[in-house]
Amino acid sequence: MDTRQLATFCAVVERKSFSQAAERLGVTQPAVSLQIRALEKRLGRQLFDRSGRRVEPTEAGLRLYRGAQRLLALEEQLVEEVTGDDETEISGRLELGSSSGPGGAILPLLLCEFQAAHPSVTVALTVLDTSAVVELVASRELELGIVGAARRHRSVTFEPFFRDEVVLATPPDHRFASRTITLEELGSEPLIVMQEGAGVRQVIEDELRRVGTRLRDLDVQLELGLQESVKSAVAGGYGVTFISRSSIEPELRAGTLAAARVEGLEAAREISVVRATGRSSTRAAEAFLEFARERVP
Repeated sequence: MDTRQLATFCAVVERKSFSQAAERLGVTQPAVSLQIRALEKRLGRQLFDRSGRRVEPTEAGLRLYRGAQRLLALEEQLVEEVTGDDETEISGRLELGSSSGPGGAILPLLLCEFQAAHPSVTVALTVLDTSAVVELVASRELELGIVGAARRHRSVTFEPFFRDEVVLATPPDHRFASRTITLEELGSEPLIVMQEGAGVRQVIEDELRRVGTRLRDLDVQLELGLQESVKSAVAGGYGVTFISRSSIEPELRAGTLAAARVEGLEAAREISVVRATGRSSTRAAEAFLEFARERVP
């Protein structure tokens, strides 16, 4: 079976669109349509329902998709084993995504150091919220994801990477600075939160539920996207926020922000590596993870 036809078929399933699949593959839409028609003719089955606004796989198409993923992963592994030599220089392109915590502080330096050690590797890092990174890894647009708290997803696997403490960031002269405060005290202060889908927000919501309260019970006045946004608002004196400690280490050392803890909240999160289920890793990805695990806390 022609694996190019299978790769085209999988791209249409994942994008739910012939035109978007063509864009992803770097070919024309007629070329995609031709590949799908040839595959349907060979199998004697209709693989897509084209009657709605989106292209959806038929029952036969879903069965083929599951098998095609396994076959394409095996092909990728075979090519890597045949053409790759463990003693040769690692090369290729490493595309990964990260949530704003590790993506704003730890990963950039690790990736710079890794690329300096392996100059034939090209690195591309995309920083989004946790949910978006997981979806991009699941659709195989990114090879790896580095994220905080995440809901389970059937198309990806999570591996422990390192643990990251979540603290309450405050201005340096704030009454909470460098203290352990109560939930009652926290409720009297304007709280800035990240957008839904952010890993730190999920950790805090889970911890608040554990102690019998909810985020909406606090004085939430601003929802400002991801970590850089909330960090800027706290530095400007507009409130306090829960944030990954690793993302504010430079500010803590410089004295432009301070950290506090909330009594009863054990706010820490496991930073995880996300991979697409069944996808064979490239040498560049495996080399980076080995490199990073030797250096993270």
